[in-house]
Amino acid sequence: MARVPAAVTAVVTAAAHRIRDRARTAPRALARHYRARRPLPAVELVPQPHPYVRALGLVCIVILGAWLGLLAVGNVRVPVGPMNTTMTLRPSLTGGTKINVSPLGALELRSHEAPLRLDVSVDQLDPERSEALVDHPERLSGLQEEVARDVEHGTLDLAVRSCVAVVSGATALGLAVYRRPRRALAAGGLALTLLAASGATAFATWNPKSVLEPKFSGLLSSAPSLVGNARSIVSEFDVYQKELARLVTNVTKLYDVTSTLPAYEPDPTTIRVLHVSDIHLNPASWKIIASLVNQYAINVIVDSGDTMDHGTAAENGFLDPIADLGAPYVWVRGNHDSLLTQRYLEHMKNVHVLDDGRTATVAGLRFAGIGDPQFTPDRAVAPGGNTTEELAGDRLATSLRGQTAAGTPADVAVVHEPSAARRTDGAVPMVLAGHLHHEGMEVMENGTRLRIEGSTGGSGLRAVEGKYPDPIEASVLYFDRDTRRLQAWDEIKLGGLGLTTAEVSRHLPRENQPGAAPSPTPSPSPASSAPPGAP
Repeated sequence: MARVPAAVTAVVTAAAHRIRDRARTAPRALARHYRARRPLPAVELVPQPHPYVRALGLVCIVILGAWLGLLAVGNVRVPVGPMNTTMTLRPSLTGGTKINVSPLGALELRSHEAPLRLDVSVDQLDPERSEALVDHPERLSGLQEEVARDVEHGTLDLAVRSCVAVVSGATALGLAVYRRPRRALAAGGLALTLLAASGATAFATWNPKSVLEPKFSGLLSSAPSLVGNARSIVSEFDVYQKELARLVTNVTKLYDVTSTLPAYEPDPTTIRVLHVSDIHLNPASWKIIASLVNQYAINVIVDSGDTMDHGTAAENGFLDPIADLGAPYVWVRGNHDSLLTQRYLEHMKNVHVLDDGRTATVAGLRFAGIGDPQFTPDRAVAPGGNTTEELAGDRLATSLRGQTAAGTPADVAVVHEPSAARRTDGAVPMVLAGHLHHEGMEVMENGTRLRIEGSTGGSGLRAVEGKYPDPIEASVLYFDRDTRRLQAWDEIKLGGLGLTTAEVSRHLPRENQPGAAPSPTPSPSPASSAPPGAP
């Protein structure tokens, strides 16, 4: 074999080394080439939030932190007289004071308008202090002053603790969210400012007489306050602390009984009228009415119509429980009640049917009324409209003025439709109506007070037509036996179909409000100044 020259071998070896070196460095060079050609990513700046957004976030954190602080430590346990209570501040849109008397129910007072509500829970009756009162009854005379002092000390303690709870909660939550001490301190300062503003608002809107018109719920709604002379009741309540003390005293007496509420003794100077309307064939209404008659010692029941639904003879048996309700029954025809219904009631014992301006004196009050001129039991009957109702109201007003001219004025008029009731303005002190299925009270232009009752039957079979059942509503009207004028009234509202709630709200006429001057008792006008038929 021929031998390869050394020079050729050297050339081949050098070429092989260059190829190997290029193979090693080519990927690195290629990568550098592409990196050089690829543009570098642009640096993006994070946009800063709008100052308003930042402020809104801070306010939300402050409110949430303050609320958590109140939930954690914003309550105090205070002995009030013979009872142990817990006072708490809670965020609220309407303000006010709520007194929870477990297991009897609660009382709600519109004591102030502010975003804070005062909750007072009566936890238990202290056995030792209660026995001391029983053993030494003379101490009851000073119980109200003792309760007033306890409430004052508890309120002050609650205010201080609430300030600490609100500031601490807002500061802690601000520190957890922002992780900056300065922002956390700002949150705490803002919380203190909001609490101070809420306190100032509550002080500016403080209503010390709110206890005169409480709203009861639970079992307390079946233990009505004794109403005699409304003015004497007003004069007994001078300041809120004494009013609250009287409530606590009464609650103590309630706890002192075993398993029943205190016995209810009727006041002989007050006439109690139970106003019902729009029963619409609800059989449960009779048991409710009978219970109210017994609990409130009712003297007379007034039904402003729509007791039936279609006014047929087959429905007449529904009216039979009226005879066993325990009080006289005054009735006017509604647009769902037929003349057949009216004739059936006219033959029932203890029932007084009013129509065409006829009068009846029951329980010391003189009633006058007129039946609804329309009979519209279903959608197939076209109603006559307000004109027909107003004509009926005019006829009743003419009759009322004639009775006044004759020296036998009516005290209360009864109709079904409010549009008819408004035509009696100035001819009678008070007129009762229904039809609208919601309650209302107003004083009309010429001084006649109009009371519109809700549905005592919870709208009857129509209760299942809407999304929520209509409440069962009735009212107790308190009349002075001498002047035969309204002193006060209680609005009673029960949960509708399938519900078990109960509320009672006490109301006073304007002339019986605290500080009002007594108004003279109106006397019948002479015949020359109010002839029959005068407008």
